[in-house]
Amino acid sequence: MKIYLDTSALNRIFDDQSQARIYLESVAMEVIFLLIENKNIEIVSSDALVFETNNNPYSDRRAFIEKVLEKATSFQSLNEKILTRAEEMETTMKIKGVDSLHLACAEALKVDDFITCDDKIIKRYRGVLAVKNPTEFANNAMIEQKEEENG
Repeated sequence: MKIYLDTSALNRIFDDQSQARIYLESVAMEVIFLLIENKNIEIVSSDALVFETNNNPYSDRRAFIEKVLEKATSFQSLNEKILTRAEEMETTMKIKGVDSLHLACAEALKVDDFITCDDKIIKRYRGVLAVKNPTEFANNAMIEQKEEENG
């Protein structure tokens, strides 16, 4: 299984944990990081992720995300096709800026799941990707793993 984690998901563990939703998504991201580390799932990366990570003003967060992205098995560079698709999403789905670039890169990489904490992306995206929040993805991944173990 191949996944694309957008910047909101990658940074979730650094957010204020006093809200129940953020706490649950953070725990889910820890599960996802463990699945990546154990090679149960593949993570991919892109120029859009590199751009946002490089612009993160917090060096500790930037270093952590860079370590996660080093585990990427595929990388999508920006090109005319990606830019055109991102512009389409901006127009038709009202998904703006770098968010549309993330989605266009994920589509080009043919990922199984696009994981985000951004409700606007989850609600507005209408394309070929399965778009999930971290909690939904982690729950499904654990259920699938349990089913595989039970044969």
